[in-house]
Amino acid sequence: MTMFQTFNLHHVGFLLQCATWTVVLSGIALAGGAIGGSIIALMRLSRFAWLRWIAQAYIYVIQGTPLLVILFIAYFGVANLGYDLPAIYAAGLGFTLYSSAFLGEIWRGSIQSINKGQWEASFVLALGWRHTMTDVIIPQALRVAIPPTVGFSVQVVKNTALASVVGFIELTRAGQIVSSATFQPLPVYLTVAAIYFGICSILSHASRRLECRLHQAAN
Repeated sequence: MTMFQTFNLHHVGFLLQCATWTVVLSGIALAGGAIGGSIIALMRLSRFAWLRWIAQAYIYVIQGTPLLVILFIAYFGVANLGYDLPAIYAAGLGFTLYSSAFLGEIWRGSIQSINKGQWEASFVLALGWRHTMTDVIIPQALRVAIPPTVGFSVQVVKNTALASVVGFIELTRAGQIVSSATFQPLPVYLTVAAIYFGICSILSHASRRLECRLHQAAN
């Protein structure tokens, strides 16, 4: 890409191409965070105190550490172990650690928000812990968890901009490259903002549809 080109459709195509990497990294972060967050939430609800302490310590450390630092640790920590980790894997690992702590707390709070009467009714009906969770508690907690989960997911999409610190070229980094080549930062970053807005709007719309379906199913 030569210097001082006029911002054109080829640049927009390049931004859209890099936006797919933003979506891929967000997907990795949320999928990995969903698995890790489920484990953290269950550990926080465990009857064993040592499991609750481990989960609480993990949440305390991760939530108290800037995401930028977590990304550096994930990238350089693995490199120090002798592995040459590609940028997307390092960024995915950092975001998974980050998302697990926040989603774990969101989902733990959603489960504990369910009225105690629901738990007591399940025990009266002689439902085991697994059936109580899967058939009674989680379906109700899911409706509670959707809005904060979507809000956090939107933050994850926007925070992927930090992944450029480990060499990962996503939408914001692509905007910096195009801006340097065209010397027209305003239209470039307006386009970047529009793409972010589109991604987040699709995510919010999908969550509203899911929330409506769950509400209809409950009624």
